[in-house]
Amino acid sequence: VQLQASGGGLVQPGGALRLSCAASGSIFGISTWGWFRQAPGKQRELVATITVGGRTNYADSVLGRFIITRDSAKNTVNLQMNTLKPGDTAVYSCNAQKAGVVYWGQGTQVTVSS
Repeated sequence: VQLQASGGGLVQPGGALRLSCAASGSIFGISTWGWFRQAPGKQRELVATITVGGRTNYADSVLGRFIITRDSAKNTVNLQMNTLKPGDTAVYSCNAQKAGVVYWGQGTQVTVSS
């Protein structure tokens, strides 16, 4: 499984960004997709997950602002990030779980600053 994240960038507080994670390779059997982030000097933390059945889970810090969706036709998982705050600044990475193995894509930088 190969994962390619895209969509990061610089945005002002209150703005929005949409991240995408494109999967390729042996993607059949992936059970859960996730977005994580890591800010400088901090541990990586869960942002949101979505199961193959569509069940979602969000970190409290992003609940109501971020939306995770999956496009099965395009083999992508998207993270719509609204009302961004400076505290959302981090490197965002996507992952996929399949048969007990976790696959990671490279990160994409999100910077929220005026």
